[in-house]
Amino acid sequence: MADQLPYKPKPGEIPTNPGVYRFRDANGRVLYVGKAKNLRQRLSNYFAPLHTLHERTRRMVTTAASVEWTVVPTDVDSLQLEYQWIKEFDPPFNVKYRDDKSYPFLAVTLGDEAPRVMVTRNHRIPGAKYFGPYPKIWAVRDTIDLMIKVFPIRTCSDASYKRAMQTGRPCFPGQIGKCGGPCSHRVTIAEHRAMVDDFVAFMNGGDERFTRELTARMKAAAAAMDYEQAAIYRDKLASIDAVLNKSAMVLPDDADADLFGIAEDELSAAVHHFVIRGGRVRGVHSTTIDKELDISGPELVDQILQRVYGDAAPADVPRRVLVPTLPPDAEEIEQWLASRRGKRVEVAVAQRGQRAELMRNATLNATQALMRHKTRRTSDYAARSQALADLQEALGMDEAPLRIECYDISHLQGTNVVASMVVFEDGLPRKDQYRSFSIAETTDDTDSMHQVLTRRLAHLDRPEEAAPDAAELATSDADDVVTAPSKRRRFAYPPQLLVVDGGQPQVAAAARALRESGHEEIALCGIAKRLEELWLPGEDYPVILPRTSEALYLVQRLRDEAHRFAITHQRKRRRRDIQSVLSEIPGLGESRIRALLRHFGSVSALRAGTVEQIEELPGIGPKLAATIYEHLHRDDAREPAVDAPVADGR
Repeated sequence: MADQLPYKPKPGEIPTNPGVYRFRDANGRVLYVGKAKNLRQRLSNYFAPLHTLHERTRRMVTTAASVEWTVVPTDVDSLQLEYQWIKEFDPPFNVKYRDDKSYPFLAVTLGDEAPRVMVTRNHRIPGAKYFGPYPKIWAVRDTIDLMIKVFPIRTCSDASYKRAMQTGRPCFPGQIGKCGGPCSHRVTIAEHRAMVDDFVAFMNGGDERFTRELTARMKAAAAAMDYEQAAIYRDKLASIDAVLNKSAMVLPDDADADLFGIAEDELSAAVHHFVIRGGRVRGVHSTTIDKELDISGPELVDQILQRVYGDAAPADVPRRVLVPTLPPDAEEIEQWLASRRGKRVEVAVAQRGQRAELMRNATLNATQALMRHKTRRTSDYAARSQALADLQEALGMDEAPLRIECYDISHLQGTNVVASMVVFEDGLPRKDQYRSFSIAETTDDTDSMHQVLTRRLAHLDRPEEAAPDAAELATSDADDVVTAPSKRRRFAYPPQLLVVDGGQPQVAAAARALRESGHEEIALCGIAKRLEELWLPGEDYPVILPRTSEALYLVQRLRDEAHRFAITHQRKRRRRDIQSVLSEIPGLGESRIRALLRHFGSVSALRAGTVEQIEELPGIGPKLAATIYEHLHRDDAREPAVDAPVADGR
């Protein structure tokens, strides 16, 4: 492959102005749309030597056959044009949004003669005003039930409304007091429209005005001894309080903001959006995103803001937008949002106080949404079948890998090395067949991988042997098999595919173990985390699975599950080591060990303490405190490995 692209523009041909550029393939299809403050500087990154490009960027530029650009007057104009082109051409290499349609909305059909409030999942009702989305449909219905006590607007269907207006008989919801529209014959269309406007204003954050007005009316009615009317106002105030209590106060009363929590990995991201009006969360929205090119966190924030506010009405753009990190062109984003809102808009990072607390909450929700998004694809039967078929084709296997084993190595700063083996059958985890290995002596991760696979593959040659008994575990390694052995020896089942966490070195070590054990019929690959690429034995170039490939999600989940299982086992060993260090001290029982760890937090902190500080704990006298101090300082070489932070397994 040539190291330069044939369609690379000539030197000096690309202008230095701000603008928007498009990569097209040989058929003229737009592959990618991007913007730049300086087109020449930005595009030069794509035309660098191919071997220096990120793998997914290299795939995009080699798929393209041409590049074109449009110069615009300002950076704000480039924002608007980029959004329009992404929406028009739907380029495959731009981020893809998968909106979560499971959340219901509260909608007011302002385009109708007599607007109606309703629960809906349809986002395309002409002239409708939407609030939410809400996490639960019952939360929307409860809100409507409470709000129509204060703002008695129409809730009946269009058919019921039309029939009631033609016959002169109130609709059924109107007969039982659940509909306050003109079909109930208690208000005119103009009076009903005024109540609808008040309802919309309240839902937009104007609760303080209505609370103040109802309180004044209640007091006036009570002063005039009209206690029945005062009771009506009191009940309306109670309904407003109930609605407000459902929306927890998170920011000051006058705060109008949108807050975005983001969780991402190499290929996907999840966004959790809090809509805050009047200091309260009025709605939430979750979106998952597929990333094709390697984009940074700030660039992802830029894309998200364009997506959310590209077609937003002026009233839907808040005064403040809170994000986890500022986009690279934050000032231009603010100008663009201000032009849509008609007033100043601030884009800021939530760093402290209530904003930071809410950002942590949104980020936690985004993390959970990302996990659900990935596991949903691997738990679906059709998706699992497609994943196994894609993996078979990508790796050149004769049959689909119905049993896959994945291995990961973990250690504490080079010590206490352990390995994990996770098993997936038919694309689903078989946790009863997970195994953990302890590695007594090793030189590096590749040696550890070779040792583990050699030990594991040895069991394939003994299919008739019963599960290892306690004596065998004691002579080999008590942590070699950590799950309870079953009557049937599943550990002897041969996998169709072995996956190792790592690149070429780890794959080479695993291939050597397969060759030495005589099991070269088992397929092998490694997954490198940085580029999410698959390495095969003896190959100079990796296999790149498409971003939307079900096979890639399956392999990612295998790798993540192996890493999680290894770290879990590592932490259990760490806790056991800490207990063993303290249990060697004469006079310390379990209760005193727990008290020491609870007070100091770790063995390292305990070692840093003085005899007097240790003696302060109840039940520990001067003699025992001195014994503890002397024991912990007798062998300083042992303890750092015990309290060292957990490494990333690489």
